[in-house]
Amino acid sequence: MAVRPITIIGHKALHQPTKKVKEITPEVRTLVADMFDTLDAANGAGLAANQVGVRLRIFVYDCADDSGIDQRGVVINPVLEKGSVPPGDPSPEDGAEGCLSVPGEHFPTARSEWARVTGTDLDGNEVVVEGHGGTLARCLQHETDHLDGKLYVERLSPTYRTQAREAIKRRGWEAAHLTKWDPATQEAEKV
Repeated sequence: MAVRPITIIGHKALHQPTKKVKEITPEVRTLVADMFDTLDAANGAGLAANQVGVRLRIFVYDCADDSGIDQRGVVINPVLEKGSVPPGDPSPEDGAEGCLSVPGEHFPTARSEWARVTGTDLDGNEVVVEGHGGTLARCLQHETDHLDGKLYVERLSPTYRTQAREAIKRRGWEAAHLTKWDPATQEAEKV
């Protein structure tokens, strides 16, 4: 399989809702295998299909559950259920979140302590993944947001949103017209 370039904030694929997968084709299987290779190369916790430029409702994940046990899988056509999001700014120690499409940055992001996604796997079997606090619950919400065309920086409180905008500007992603980065080489591509 292959490591695919990851789209960077500002790329239109990240800001549009994805399309439901109607059939598991050989191309979908290849996409999922490539997504796992890309996730591993980038050392990420999750990766949505639109982060590699494909507008399909699929994400892969590899992160610890509430017991600290590593969970790895794919969810096709996920539907998210979650608890309420606590009001106010999250604690910087507890709520730091990053994204492979906003490389190198982490900001406190308010998320529900509980989340569950239901969907299917590559064989059409029902998949239910649930997290109670910790990385898995955050990952499920983060990846489903991607599939809905939303980045975590859009969920930040006003204070952290300003910090994120400044960091993005400082890195020059918009000015340089960067659209993707390759986790295998760590190099960015220009438009």
